[in-house]
Amino acid sequence: MAFPTHRPRRLRTTPALRRLVAETDLRPRHLVLPMFVKEGASEPVPIASMPGVVQHTRDSLRKAAAEAVAAGVGGLMLFGVPERRDATGSAGVDPDGVLNVALRDVRAEVGDATVLMADTCLDEFTDHGHCGVLDAEGRVDNDATLAVYAEMAVAQAEAGAHLLGPSGMMDGQVGVIREALDAAGHVDAGILAYSVKYSSAFYGPFREAVESQLRGDRKTYQQDGPNVREALRELALDLEEGADLVMVKPALAYLDVLRAVAETADVPVAAYQVSGEYAMVEAAAANGWLDRDRTVLETLTSIRRAGADIVLTYWATEVAARLSTE
Repeated sequence: MAFPTHRPRRLRTTPALRRLVAETDLRPRHLVLPMFVKEGASEPVPIASMPGVVQHTRDSLRKAAAEAVAAGVGGLMLFGVPERRDATGSAGVDPDGVLNVALRDVRAEVGDATVLMADTCLDEFTDHGHCGVLDAEGRVDNDATLAVYAEMAVAQAEAGAHLLGPSGMMDGQVGVIREALDAAGHVDAGILAYSVKYSSAFYGPFREAVESQLRGDRKTYQQDGPNVREALRELALDLEEGADLVMVKPALAYLDVLRAVAETADVPVAAYQVSGEYAMVEAAAANGWLDRDRTVLETLTSIRRAGADIVLTYWATEVAARLSTE
């Protein structure tokens, strides 16, 4: 028999064949849309470093949420941008604070048609921009922060969140939140733990999106980029404390970590395609250097292929609508 005997190209000859043998799929249900709502805004405010993404008003948030649900997205993750900040991030626990009001708005708009998630963290609400309260030396006080997270999680659950997303990387945050939710009667509210969150340069545009007041960095509580075993330790602790889902953030620069987490976790695994990843593709496409639509799908598929059951992405509605027509 003439060489070559084996011809893998046979399974690539038509779109139908390629679709038939595809090992990884990307469907609308896999996608979660992060959304920002700005207190006091009278119209949506464009985010310069994230073309196509805005800080919503209450009204535009409800409309965009309904559009995302109509497109079939799996969930919505809400972030608040308050008018006033203080040292303890009190607006984050205030039932009438921007994020809790937005959660009630969206839950009233879409009900249980999608999964409503809340960012359970203080960085948007503190006047120093850190993810927790500070001690007398200006360091993030882990245990004092946990007490605020517990209060914040209960307020978010009462506002309508199906899932709470503790993203501050405080030791013990999942266990404290689980205990607080249960004590308040929110036994069905789940926890999407940011189990593996690295200190990353890819968060830059997000700082603009939430009007971050951060001074310094978050390297004493977010993970160090070179470490993988540390990520698996964080994962094990969060699972032990009762995490219902776990997350790796960022996604593209940490696909190896995502794979390791997916191979270990016995709960669904999410990955966050963060603002810098989004901005890079949009900038390159705007300059004509990349085919935007193909690149978007390729990056999302790579995250799914690495093991993510759920992908948080700012392209969620757009991609979900496109996939729904295929």
